[in-house]
Amino acid sequence: MGFLLTKMLAVFGDREHKVIVVGLDNAGKTTILYQFLTKEAVHTSPTIGSNVEEITVRNTHFLVWDIGGQESLRASWYSYFCNTEIVILVVDSTDRERLTVTKDELHQMLAHEELQNAAVLIMANKQDVKGSMTAAEISQCLTLDTITTHSWHVQACCALTGEGLPASLDWMRSRVVAN
Repeated sequence: MGFLLTKMLAVFGDREHKVIVVGLDNAGKTTILYQFLTKEAVHTSPTIGSNVEEITVRNTHFLVWDIGGQESLRASWYSYFCNTEIVILVVDSTDRERLTVTKDELHQMLAHEELQNAAVLIMANKQDVKGSMTAAEISQCLTLDTITTHSWHVQACCALTGEGLPASLDWMRSRVVAN
């Protein structure tokens, strides 16, 4: 009976799923978080520390931690890894110069023991800006094809308009429902 109840609760979404949103400063992490929540663009300022919000997608509850991306804060990202089911890496698709730094941060995170079972969603933000890199270009630059230990997905998006965000939420939901 207990097993059946547990399965029913999982199907109907009573459990919260921890998500962390990381990326370099000015990638659009906080804008995406609040676009997920309110479905509109909000004015943000650089995150010092973290923001946390609960987002519900068709009875699936996500506790989403948006973590500051300034260089001085990145060393503390690991303190948020415990029980994380999904890592959202927000990439500024116009910031070609720092994509190598993003790649290094991603691969370093994925080597962490506490993220061994986490799925990875790469959000290629700022697709509305002329000359931005495509999702395929970002995938290649981040060498995502070498990641075989985690399920991952790249989603082109625009945090200001919300384009690509519903598909991101659907992918996240499909990952936790599959588990």
